Amino acid sequence: QVQLVESGGGLVQAGGSLRLSCAVSGSIFSINAMGWYRQAPGKQREKVATITSRDSTNYVESVLGRFTISRDSAKSTMYLQMNSLKAEDTAVYYCAAATKQRDWWGQGTQVTVSS
Repeated sequence: QVQLVESGGGLVQAGGSLRLSCAVSGSIFSINAMGWYRQAPGKQREKVATITSRDSTNYVESVLGRFTISRDSAKSTMYLQMNSLKAEDTAVYYCAAATKQRDWWGQGTQVTVSS
């Protein structure tokens, strides 16, 4: 099993920054890739950024140049640095981990950007 706990969400003004953290525990060795997803009210969950075990990253076009995904293996933690935040970034952000058997999800952390 894999356990994921997000933190770092909150209320920020447009143009500001936040850093989300995802603490990983359990069968960490079985994880092939991890990512951040978000779901805004009334919208479907969308993939924001992903990172593989070889540190290959991928981003949704709307966050390119503003968000950076990274991981610290020693701390078993994944991060999402979010800069130049916009009102449309407001959503619940979820951490996810993919193993061969299934995907694992955190409980989510709210990010609210005021304009």
